[in-house]
Amino acid sequence: MSSLTQPKTGDPIPWTQLLKSGYRIFVGSHAAVPNELMADLIANSRGLNDIEVTQVFTLSDNIWAERKYAELFTVNALYIGGTSIRNAVAEGRADYTPTFLSEVPKLFSDNVLPLDAALIMVSPPDELGYCSLGVSVDVVSSAVKNATKVIAQINPSMPRTNGHSFIHRDQIHAWMTADAPIPESPPPEMDQAVEQIGQYVSVLVENGSTLQIGMGKVHDAVLRYLGNHKDLGVHSEMISDGVARLMKSGVINNRKKTFHRGKTITSYCMGSKMLYDFVDGNPHVELYPAEHVSSPVNIARNEKMVAINSAIEVDLTGQVVSDSIGRLLYSGIGGQVDFIRGAALSKGGKPIIALPSTAQDKNGKLISRIVASLTPGSGVVTSRAHVHYVVTEYGIASLRGKSVRERTLEMIRIAHPEFRRELLEKVREFYWVPEYQAQAPTSIAELGPVEQKEYVFDDITYTLRPLRPADERLLQEFFYTHNKETLLMRYNHHVTQMSREKSCSLVSVDQRRDLALCFTDRDGAREVIQGVGRYYFSEADNSCEVAFVIKESRRGKGIASTLLKEMESIARKRGIAKMFACVRRDNKPMLSIFENNGFTYRPGDTMDELYLELALSGEKD
Repeated sequence: MSSLTQPKTGDPIPWTQLLKSGYRIFVGSHAAVPNELMADLIANSRGLNDIEVTQVFTLSDNIWAERKYAELFTVNALYIGGTSIRNAVAEGRADYTPTFLSEVPKLFSDNVLPLDAALIMVSPPDELGYCSLGVSVDVVSSAVKNATKVIAQINPSMPRTNGHSFIHRDQIHAWMTADAPIPESPPPEMDQAVEQIGQYVSVLVENGSTLQIGMGKVHDAVLRYLGNHKDLGVHSEMISDGVARLMKSGVINNRKKTFHRGKTITSYCMGSKMLYDFVDGNPHVELYPAEHVSSPVNIARNEKMVAINSAIEVDLTGQVVSDSIGRLLYSGIGGQVDFIRGAALSKGGKPIIALPSTAQDKNGKLISRIVASLTPGSGVVTSRAHVHYVVTEYGIASLRGKSVRERTLEMIRIAHPEFRRELLEKVREFYWVPEYQAQAPTSIAELGPVEQKEYVFDDITYTLRPLRPADERLLQEFFYTHNKETLLMRYNHHVTQMSREKSCSLVSVDQRRDLALCFTDRDGAREVIQGVGRYYFSEADNSCEVAFVIKESRRGKGIASTLLKEMESIARKRGIAKMFACVRRDNKPMLSIFENNGFTYRPGDTMDELYLELALSGEKD
């Protein structure tokens, strides 16, 4: 039994016996914040001063952080959340202690932040005397274990969740019963940019993946676009309404997980009453402490682990700012680094940062969130070496294994078009890209919203996508796989070198005017170009000249015909009047492809060539 006589239900909590001035207390987190318990403490705080309130994010008004309670409380936020906390930190009335979510429990257990009391919210005890920590186990579990006293708000509305979520009533020194709705997090409003980000991220999620999803509208958008996926799992520091909906539909079934198979694993839940009802007694959802769920080692035990997190800004090398806007401390580190690192260590894992490409400053001016240099005072939460993918509404930047030059070009490609030229000019000053890199990345709207398609030839999955400025090295590698005959047929003379500058010119295309597509597949985690098709637009007669080349080992499978059909489709949508090509007479396979796709031919300018032409409508579809 506890050392203090527990008050009967309805009796006042003897705060002056439990707490002293100068104590450090922990307040329950996220949707399990004991608001009524804190209100009772404030109402009965006579004689108490300078109590430090240590907390992570709380779904609350955080009235204890208001200026009028400055003599009673000082807040030490391990994660900044809510207007009251943010204002108190900005005004110097509260502190922010940056820390990984997985390491918060050790701050308590190692007495770095010793706790005199933990104020928590729990469900009523069962017949064996066990209460559930309900919708928030995360760091509450450690606070309960390490605090000198535990004071609870017993809430009949608190769901009883499974996992490591239980505390016996003998561990509680004092309590009050207060029935109150669990705080809800309203669904965020979506916009077109966020919807597009969700669609892009869903492309990166393979069937059978295990997901970590954070909070906010980007993450909600991702969940909306996973409805057609199969056999997904969840290992995440939090779950929201979207996870519950996907579990109900069978998309999330956890069958392919390699750690905690069959279970959705999380440390807290935050959403609507629907979510709280869903997790109540649900044997398929288990809550565990943050040190277990957010451990990078445990995260990596799930194969195909996909970690999806957001950011305030990202620089062109991949440095991620998540907890501050310049010198303004805004949120916290949370579980981002833990999950990004865990996903990177996972077999087939994908660490992803997703964010809108722009924001508005305090004057309403549009600013880029993809920046050449971080805003002065900004803190790097996730390093440039951690992130594999960055996603905006303009595409997916693949950074893994890329040089600073390559990732700079990838990042500019997913920036808002209004800022791409400016970003390119800035990084040329730093010599991150060479002086001959003059064309800013452009997009192919006609290829569809995600600018890529998948095809299967001979049981091999290929991706059709635009050639990009960061493909300079990939195109060089592709060139040097060609034999002499291929080079002769393609270039009409024996080319022996593809210089970096020449390769740059071939991948740096204004895709709004000309066109450059490629087919790629995977050699392990490495992307390999297997075919390239392009056309060059002539404004004089509204025509385009077509050319393509396929790796020798991949010919005869339909890649060339597919490339030609895709280019024809885009040309028609752009209202181009005709397509033409000049092909050597002895290049029988290529002549056959053009003829089979409706091109007619006549003698070319030389005896060695044929001129092939396909009339298009000349009008946009």
